Amino acid sequence: MNPVRNLLLLVLVVFFACKKDSFTNSSSAQLITSVDTLHFDTVFTSTGSTSQFVKIINNNNNGIHISSVKLAGGASSAFKLNVDGTPGWQVNNVDVLGNDSVYVYVTVSINPTGAGLPFVVRDSIEIDYNGNKRFVQLDAYGRNAHFFRDRKITSPETWNNDLPYVILGGLTVDNNTTLTINEGCKIYMHADAPFIVNGSLQVNGDKYDSTRVVFAGDRLDDPYRDFPASYPGIIFSDVSSNNVLNYAIIKNAYQGIVAGPSYSGTKLTLSQTIIDNAYDAGLFAVNSSINAQNLLVSNCGKNILLVGGGNYNFTHCTAATYSNNYIQHKDPVLFITDRFNSTTNSLTANFANCIFWAESNGVIDDEVVTSKQGSSFNVVFDHVLWRVKNNPSNSTITSAINNQSPLFDTINTSQKIYSFRLKDSSPAIDKGKSTSVNIDLDGKPRPVGLPDLGCYEKQ
Repeated sequence: MNPVRNLLLLVLVVFFACKKDSFTNSSSAQLITSVDTLHFDTVFTSTGSTSQFVKIINNNNNGIHISSVKLAGGASSAFKLNVDGTPGWQVNNVDVLGNDSVYVYVTVSINPTGAGLPFVVRDSIEIDYNGNKRFVQLDAYGRNAHFFRDRKITSPETWNNDLPYVILGGLTVDNNTTLTINEGCKIYMHADAPFIVNGSLQVNGDKYDSTRVVFAGDRLDDPYRDFPASYPGIIFSDVSSNNVLNYAIIKNAYQGIVAGPSYSGTKLTLSQTIIDNAYDAGLFAVNSSINAQNLLVSNCGKNILLVGGGNYNFTHCTAATYSNNYIQHKDPVLFITDRFNSTTNSLTANFANCIFWAESNGVIDDEVVTSKQGSSFNVVFDHVLWRVKNNPSNSTITSAINNQSPLFDTINTSQKIYSFRLKDSSPAIDKGKSTSVNIDLDGKPRPVGLPDLGCYEKQ
């Protein structure tokens, strides 16, 4: 090779390397941060948070030597730092090359207190360089809670609304015992925590937002709070019986409710209950027995899935799905069959004053699909509104409104705002038949005139 060319290349490499690695100690050379404040939403005491980060950005051509990145609260701070891979409440001698940046990761772990209501924990990150100081504020909302890990309930137990309940590893209600959950309780389950009922579950919520009983995932920070499949769901096993859920909300599960076979009586009664944003099935029943009134099953992969036979009564229920960033509408909102795996059982299902709806997307023609495999198959739809190209087969249908939008109050997928109440011009208003259900999902009087279809009554 040409020695002159080699020398020129060497000079260029050294020049640019020296230029890249040159540092300035001028106080006028400023660092900036990607945010001024890091907010941590509700963090349950003792469990720790997810990690957030802030970037320290050097827009100068020369590098800047940071003397220290530290927490103002010192080693006793609830917050913890990791600066470019180095953990500690204070990290010294951090170099930021010209036109480059470093990442500071932050977590928070809050010790329990005597507070029943959420409380705020604050600190700040101090960045010290070239005689300058820059600060990033930190705040977190802490909550005390009842913590259960791999808990088995073996005798009757009652939960009251003094603190939230956080389930880690799972919870099981044993055979022949009852767990009673009173109004206002909030139950947050970790990703590895199924809620298994072998005995009985009694949920006694009430109509106000603050008094409903909520089952959700324990990740309350944005964006995780809206993710489906945040926890496995509520499972009523084969031996479970006499379960009643009043004014319950089950959201963001993998499968909202799974109900196994029923050998005597009604396995599950659902009243004024919402199942929302389940990744797979909202309500999945296998040869079970369910009575439901004023039930809303919304935005699930499969809203209502009734298989393997069983006995079902749904009155004033709404099943509706709109595709969003997390769940694509690829399955009917109601699927019924008397077969599961290789077994066929008798099936009886009655649906009165119900709405079955989803947006037309070119994938699903019929939002209600029935599949008869055995000889004992009795499915009745009595006063319904649905989107179907073909009426469900092997079914008795009375007074159905086909393919007319129910005109839900608000459907805004981009803003994640869904209200399945009815607009004034909805074709579902006053189209129901008289039943014994005298309130709606909001606990308001029904009917106002003739009853409306669906779980909400237009007031």
